[in-house]
Amino acid sequence: MANQDDQFKKVVSHAKEYGYVFQSSEIYDGLSAVYDYAQNGAELKKNIRDYWWKAMVQMNENIVGIDAAIFMHPTTWKASGHVDAFNDPLIDNKDSKKRYRADVLIEDYCAKIEAKIDKEVAKAEKRFGDAFNKEEFVSTNGRVVGYQEKINTTLSRMAKSLENEDLADVKALIEELEIADPLTGSRNWTDVKQFNLMFGTKLGASAESAMDLYLRPETAQGIFVNFLNVQKTGRMKIPFGIAQTGKAFRNEIVARQFIFRMREFEQMEMQFFIKPGTQKEWFEHWKETRMKWHLSLGMGQYNYRFHDHEKLAHYADAATDIEFKFPFGFKELEGIHSRTDFDLKQHEEFSGKKLQYFDHEENKSYTPYVLETSIGLDRMFLAVFSNALVEEELENGTTRTVLKLPSVLAPVKAAILPLVKKDGLPEVARQIVEDLKWDFNVDYDEKDAVGRRYRRQDANGTPFCITVDHDTLEDNTVTIRHRDSMEQERVKIEDLRNIIKQEVDVRTWLMKMK
Repeated sequence: MANQDDQFKKVVSHAKEYGYVFQSSEIYDGLSAVYDYAQNGAELKKNIRDYWWKAMVQMNENIVGIDAAIFMHPTTWKASGHVDAFNDPLIDNKDSKKRYRADVLIEDYCAKIEAKIDKEVAKAEKRFGDAFNKEEFVSTNGRVVGYQEKINTTLSRMAKSLENEDLADVKALIEELEIADPLTGSRNWTDVKQFNLMFGTKLGASAESAMDLYLRPETAQGIFVNFLNVQKTGRMKIPFGIAQTGKAFRNEIVARQFIFRMREFEQMEMQFFIKPGTQKEWFEHWKETRMKWHLSLGMGQYNYRFHDHEKLAHYADAATDIEFKFPFGFKELEGIHSRTDFDLKQHEEFSGKKLQYFDHEENKSYTPYVLETSIGLDRMFLAVFSNALVEEELENGTTRTVLKLPSVLAPVKAAILPLVKKDGLPEVARQIVEDLKWDFNVDYDEKDAVGRRYRRQDANGTPFCITVDHDTLEDNTVTIRHRDSMEQERVKIEDLRNIIKQEVDVRTWLMKMK
């Protein structure tokens, strides 16, 4: 675990040092679990959002996007079940006076066992070398099998107890596993209680006439209440999807792990409306399609896995998470849920308005079923950023810190560097900046020796460095250096745009999904 913690600390400090993420209101000592995206972070976040939007909306003629308001009529949240059932199970430690999510304490306990499994695998890998068969080892090694059984029985008991709202058993499980307060080691726990996560606010000029509102805890409801508006104005035929990105708010008690779990966060969701009875095929379709989207970024298949839900929401008939290997272990990155007709039926009941689709082919009306894909933009940012941050040992014995962001997502695509600040080189470099900035976000950097500038751009994740030297004045060529391989080549100034475009173009990357 220590190694993971060290890696995570590096991620957090690198994000600050290179202008990706700052603590919100830092000059006032910050606000817990609220963060600001800095100059590079805002670009990376926008690029991830665009990459999702292009794949989801632009490339699918039967999916359209909307941007619904954060404030919604309060009855929306009655209909969706959030007023009555949007709760987290909380437990307090009587000695430390700290509050925890009971399910997270149990999941962290299982993560520690998982770390033991990783250790056993790493030891065996070392021992057997090339002859090592991981799958066979994991399924036959007595110690590993025992660990895995312990994880499975623990998580499945927790899921059952939460589903049956048997909070006494959740506490009993914590006591049986001898889970201690992470800060003090105390095992003196209160009972487990439910806590609603919605932020309340008021709408109106005076306190007497003000209406109680909520900040939306998810973006999906804005799609459901607009289902008919979009379907009719867009003349959409089932199956079709409505996509949306936007802010959501949850009063997380245990907000932690940097931007992984925040109180104000951004979602990228798509609700796909389908004919009842076709949900199984569409569930498989979207599982496969969304995993291909993730893999198109080249962050390593071994860093992803599906995790099917043991505990299904009462309205779902299938649910799975795409989990990613963060520095603190495998955690949920995206959810794919078969929600049946629950959402539209609820809004019909609470609004008194019909939310049905008339199918001309079948000559009848029905309430469509919904297949949801929902990904946290901030979590995706953390996945991309933490996976990209590496320290490399170079052949000359030195090390370099490099942020190997997928170039399609990198905030700055190229840095233009005049070798020296005289002899007309800055003027040529500036001219290149002027030319390239119409197509790419580029940077001009003339401070320090060129080697140090390379290092700085590596740490910032910039895919290309373009150096203007004295030969440039003679033959209009420059040196272009590739971030990941550090290879340098001499190219014509007029070829720069095409070289960069080939590497950073969304089309090149999304084609990998085909």
